[in-house]
Amino acid sequence: MAHRPGMPYAPDRPDRREDGRRRDRGQVAIEYLGFLPILVIVAMAGVQLGLIAYTAQQAGTAARAGARSASLDRGAQAACAAAVSSWLAGGTSCGTSGGGDEVTVTARVDIPSVVPGWDFGSAGRSATMPVDH
Repeated sequence: MAHRPGMPYAPDRPDRREDGRRRDRGQVAIEYLGFLPILVIVAMAGVQLGLIAYTAQQAGTAARAGARSASLDRGAQAACAAAVSSWLAGGTSCGTSGGGDEVTVTARVDIPSVVPGWDFGSAGRSATMPVDH
């Protein structure tokens, strides 16, 4: 290896610095590669928590829309499915209960999973509206 100006010259030991310490070539890259799976898992957990919160919000929206529609005697299921995002509509179900002066609709929306094979169940919310006579 030819000597370059400004670089320490140690022809007998190219793997050591001038002060005698060994160089740590590639050590940082190896440490980063070891830590990378942990970073990916943390990122996926963050995305999954966001999906759970979003699905719960969508279930509340579906319950209110279904209760509004059921209070007008138009049925709840179509309004529930129409109120959520299109990619969640397939996993949305609404149940109606109550009688007399009010109707209660409970909406359940399946929570999508970032990791295939993991099931997080569904988010459920209820809403009650007065019946319009």
